[in-house]
Amino acid sequence: MKKNTREILIYYHPDRRNDRQTIAMARGLSRHVRSYAYGQTPSTETDWKGILNALDCHPKDLLDKSHPYYQLHIRGREFDDESWVKILRFNPDIIRSPIAMRGRHAVFCHTPSDVHRLG
Repeated sequence: MKKNTREILIYYHPDRRNDRQTIAMARGLSRHVRSYAYGQTPSTETDWKGILNALDCHPKDLLDKSHPYYQLHIRGREFDDESWVKILRFNPDIIRSPIAMRGRHAVFCHTPSDVHRLG
């Protein structure tokens, strides 16, 4: 997937205040911001693999380990890489923070100001 280096993509939870603040901060960096609510836009395993490669992290690092779904179905289990990607794809509600991307660079936004690391 080709990415525009001026455009910022934000993947977020629409019902979380910090996530909406991340989008607002991103709009301060660029006029070209597209936001995608987790679970409301179609995503493919290829999309998630690209996001994970840009973040340079393991899918488990993105998950909210206190979420009830995580506690019931994931905690204490090991999965192969493909299964982790499927967990992200089909259960985006357990992702703990928004993800911001610009070009091939991505950041996991623990706080809204983390979006500034995109530069």
